[in-house]
Amino acid sequence: MLFFCIIFTTLKNFLFMKTFTLFITFFTFYMQMFPQEKAPDISTYQKAQKIHNKVITIDTHIDINVKNFTDDYNYTKDLHNQVNLPKMKKGGLDVAFFIVYSGQKSLDAKGYASAYKNAMAKFNAIHKLAEVYAPDQIGLALNSADVRRIHNSGKLVAIIGVENAYPIGSDMSNFQKFYDLGARYVSLAHQGHSQFSDSNTGEKDNKWLYNNGLSDLGKKAVKEMNRLGIMIDVSHPSRGAFMDIIKLTKAPIIASHSGARALCDHSRNLDDEQLLLLKKNGGVVQAVAFAGYVNEKKNAAYKKAQSDVFKKVAEENNFKILGWGEREKLSAAQLEKYNTELDRIRKIAEPAIKEAAKKYPPVDVKDFVNHIDHMVKLIGIDHVGISSDFDGGGGISGWNDASETFNVTLELVKRGYTEEQIAKLWGENLLRVMDEVQKIAKEL
Repeated sequence: MLFFCIIFTTLKNFLFMKTFTLFITFFTFYMQMFPQEKAPDISTYQKAQKIHNKVITIDTHIDINVKNFTDDYNYTKDLHNQVNLPKMKKGGLDVAFFIVYSGQKSLDAKGYASAYKNAMAKFNAIHKLAEVYAPDQIGLALNSADVRRIHNSGKLVAIIGVENAYPIGSDMSNFQKFYDLGARYVSLAHQGHSQFSDSNTGEKDNKWLYNNGLSDLGKKAVKEMNRLGIMIDVSHPSRGAFMDIIKLTKAPIIASHSGARALCDHSRNLDDEQLLLLKKNGGVVQAVAFAGYVNEKKNAAYKKAQSDVFKKVAEENNFKILGWGEREKLSAAQLEKYNTELDRIRKIAEPAIKEAAKKYPPVDVKDFVNHIDHMVKLIGIDHVGISSDFDGGGGISGWNDASETFNVTLELVKRGYTEEQIAKLWGENLLRVMDEVQKIAKEL
């Protein structure tokens, strides 16, 4: 009997140890595969909040829709878009480069005239915001001194950037007109080759208008922007056009919204050679929070999973999801009604969407700051900045609209960036380049 008791006890202890060992092995494997992020302590939040409230935060690329700039429907209200004054205040976003964007059409007088009309409407909309709708809340800046003065007065700041020089047409005097209206950076191309420059989109089919570079008119445009004090934006022109610009410009350049191609191999991003040349030029690259340019594969998997879920819920609720082109055709009232119903469908779909995100997570602030890390390590803290591309396709988990801007600062603090470094990333680098470009213009 004693013998059987000894055998039973030994076997029980053996099985217990075996089970315990298996449990420890499984737990260790789980923690390695699915690491649990440690919540930052209160002091980290407080430090980040203190820094965020102190530095000037500048987002260099925010698209606009003129339908959001009417007497009854404008940025003084918390609209459904990603950026408006209430959202900027909530998230602590101090300065917004609002964009005069024109899509690419035919390279002829008719196309130029249509684009020019569109550009003027957007210039007018931005001026109306600062001068008519909310002069007590936001001011239009033309230089770094304006930015600091308006910011110190307690108001938000607007600056104007031009995405695609296409509406300039062939009349070079329009650069002066755009500058006089407040344009402080201009990109020579967008999604398609312009009269000035080949676009990054040429990489898809290897078809170019100017042998993957600038046209003769584009080379003249570089000199004219240098003369006027307009920052040259290289975020959309082709790689070859970038090289032409670097050789020709006498002033620092900017990439208003581009990521690091080493981390996401997309033609909209800059490779390490381009980044090093940008550093040598004295310019700044504004890392962009556009999910497809931050992590293309991760974003594609997430979007497909989310789309499948959302389409199913929408169909079950007899709701038609409209594309961007269809939404553009809606009036302001129709768009507001559509967005309200869209929000209702999203709430219904939210549980299923969250479940899908467990398997296919979205691109988030950590992925975004990885690009900042890479560029800072490669070219230094003085040549990197921050942009969102909000209301133009930008947005990531954690920074999906202006109200969540603080989350970027928090992630930077978690990674050990100092207040001085964060100030440079959030705007001081960009303001330095603006100053240098305008100084060189005076010398020229």
